[in-house]
Amino acid sequence: MSEFARVLATLRQARGISPFFVLDVGRPDESWASGEALLDGSRALTDTLDTIAERYRTSERRVAASLFFLSYTARLLCPTVAAHVLDGAVPDIRPANLWWKYSPADGLRVRLAEPVTGPGVVEAMVPVVDAIRRESGVAAGLLWGNAVSSMAGGLRTMARSGAASTEDCLAVGAALFAEPPLLGAGEFIPFPGEVAFRRRSCCLYYRLDGGGTCGDCPLPAR
Repeated sequence: MSEFARVLATLRQARGISPFFVLDVGRPDESWASGEALLDGSRALTDTLDTIAERYRTSERRVAASLFFLSYTARLLCPTVAAHVLDGAVPDIRPANLWWKYSPADGLRVRLAEPVTGPGVVEAMVPVVDAIRRESGVAAGLLWGNAVSSMAGGLRTMARSGAASTEDCLAVGAALFAEPPLLGAGEFIPFPGEVAFRRRSCCLYYRLDGGGTCGDCPLPAR
């Protein structure tokens, strides 16, 4: 089976788990931006953070940046961890192989340019983390906390849906989180039959009007 066929087969297998595991492939229409537009210093990232800040009525740019990266990691890392758990072909989610689009109505949408395999999560995410930090000043530890939160959420969904066993999901999570800077960004909490996780940073959602703390937040419930 070719590389293209293996990646497509893995994406098809994962997409039925939940909407966050759906990752389409192919060049979209001209309203979408290339993944590299996140990195090249153009207005794409700046304008998107402005739109998010306006939508959620926050003057804190780091909050808008965190919300953007939460969506970015959820859309890309759920299918990525699924590929690991299902022992499939892990897709290339580096910016050079992505298209993305943000609107207040639909939120963030992402898709692959080509169905090819790629490197690990950290290598794929480092350029985006660096670009978001330059634009917003948000802490790197917070962004990596968002990444592990999205990955743990994907593993929890797989276990709860029956797509994989809790034991397999925890084993894959432990392996993926062994690499810095994912290492130390959070930890799995022993809980029978469940993928329970607590991160070590806060995503700042509580800073929004009407916001609160998430289920894996280290802060007291608000």
